[in-house]
Amino acid sequence: MFDLDNTLYPAECDLFAQVDRRMGEYVATFLGVPYVYARHLQKSYYRQFGTTLSGLMKVHRMDPKPFLDYVHDIDLAPVQPAPALAAAIDRLPGRKIIFTNGSVRHAENVAGKLGVLHLFEGIHDIVACEYVPKPHAPAYAGFLKSFAVAPETAAMFEDMPHNLEQPHALGMTTVLVHSSYMDHPIQQKIKGWAAPPDHIHHMTENLTGFLDTLNANRAPVG
Repeated sequence: MFDLDNTLYPAECDLFAQVDRRMGEYVATFLGVPYVYARHLQKSYYRQFGTTLSGLMKVHRMDPKPFLDYVHDIDLAPVQPAPALAAAIDRLPGRKIIFTNGSVRHAENVAGKLGVLHLFEGIHDIVACEYVPKPHAPAYAGFLKSFAVAPETAAMFEDMPHNLEQPHALGMTTVLVHSSYMDHPIQQKIKGWAAPPDHIHHMTENLTGFLDTLNANRAPVG
């Protein structure tokens, strides 16, 4: 299971900054408030509900589709094809699935630009989660059911530490892909960690390098 934003592509692409800005623009227009106040609400909902979208739906009964269409209408020029990442993912055993709080369209566009889309069996997005985002337990339960995944045989790659708490509790192997993007208080706390918390089994700043090492050390079948 791979998260998308700032996990499959490097945070240095600054792609999510575009999404982040467009969320603020949409909130300002939708609520008819100044952009600065819209940004305050955006971040408050993100921290309280798991995603800005979830907060807007709960508090303001907003229709999610126009929001998702708008915020993911971004310039993908910073995302470059990643043949080394594609080769590393292709060598992994088992099924590969993208699990994102974004939309299928966004995941398809980004993974397609990276050159890895064809390697994934499917995409489980916020719509498939019935708009209940990670890190909430129903999001993971729905994913496991939809793809018939046995959690004890699965691994989750994710850039947000709290999104790995539930996978760990379910018995999955967890990998934190630590990025330079700072958008949540927990990302600042990572800098002060002497060691990762118990719910994080592995931590890397280089997904491709980590997967290469994993593949190299994996015992041959049989």
